[in-house]
Amino acid sequence: MKHIRISVLILCACFVSVAWGQQPAGKGHINWSEFHRQNMARWNPFESVLNPNNVGGLGRKWKYNTGREVISSPIVVNGILYAGSENGTFYALRASTGRKLWSYGTGGQVQCSAAVAKGVVYFDSFDGNVYALNARTGHKLWTYSEGGTGQGSSPAVVNGVVYVGGGWGHYNVHALDATTGTSLWTFATGGGLLSSPAVANGVVYVGSDDGNFYALDASTGTLLWSDAIGGFGWESPAVGNGVVYIGSYDGNLYALDASTGAQLWSYPMGVGSYSSPAVANGVVYIGSDDGNFYAIDASTGALLWSYAAGSTATAPAVANGVVYAGSMHGTVSALDASTGAVLWSVPGGLNVASPLTVVNGKVYVGTYPGTIYAFGLKKGGK
Repeated sequence: MKHIRISVLILCACFVSVAWGQQPAGKGHINWSEFHRQNMARWNPFESVLNPNNVGGLGRKWKYNTGREVISSPIVVNGILYAGSENGTFYALRASTGRKLWSYGTGGQVQCSAAVAKGVVYFDSFDGNVYALNARTGHKLWTYSEGGTGQGSSPAVVNGVVYVGGGWGHYNVHALDATTGTSLWTFATGGGLLSSPAVANGVVYVGSDDGNFYALDASTGTLLWSDAIGGFGWESPAVGNGVVYIGSYDGNLYALDASTGAQLWSYPMGVGSYSSPAVANGVVYIGSDDGNFYAIDASTGALLWSYAAGSTATAPAVANGVVYAGSMHGTVSALDASTGAVLWSVPGGLNVASPLTVVNGKVYVGTYPGTIYAFGLKKGGK
């Protein structure tokens, strides 16, 4: 592993750049406001409805057809679900019913997940633009051109700044003023940046198709360290307890010291992964192109259990002792987080395209050929 250390950071041993105990705002709703759920770990610690004892009672609540693939992870804020489609349209749906509230057409496919902060929804389009829309009305507030075309990354919004990576042909990490869209800084890499940056404790972590993983100062864009540990595509890093977890095209899951980039351990999955890891309660959960989901001890890299999903696995979500796993040409399953035992799966299967979202007793997922599903407890479920 080629390791380049530019400077050493002093990071707190905590998961997030916001307080864990802070309940999301909005009339009793818990929010999943961006790809990482604002804790950089794809873990919802506030879920209190679904649990290992009742998740077997899940059934379909509604579905919404877009006509083209929904690859973006559904975002749910204040009772509204936001998702993009490969038909070039971005949607806002009532999370409880699936009723369309508004839609916004762009000049290209919308594959990556959105981020919502302070009443604004941010997302990237294949037309090479980052969009900022009023989250309630869909009215455009601003756009930012990344300097080319092709898919960029899912944005992360922290402390009034939008962090987003450019896709093919415009290989920059961008930091934008969340209010105006003005560029604050850019950092050039040698390859596409399709994964969502993880931002924790003043540092931006992102992998590039040039084979390098980068840690940047969130205020200035200055390179802090980088590691050459394989290629990166859709997979986004997770950050927790001073450690960065990232899957790679070289077939490994890596744990890196968040302050220095030093490799702590690696777990060989055998083949590459398009899945981003989820981290909860000392365990890293990740899907692999070999068709398996893995549960790995976050401290040691030891395998705890694996589950055969049957095809390329998407990024899991973790909530209240349950891991929610989807796979292309497979299904959606709820697994016991401790053992990997199957607690529930969708009858007949689904071709799952998007990472799952679990919030307020519902499981949301996008599929091929273009349907968003919501699953919740059936009548009488506890």
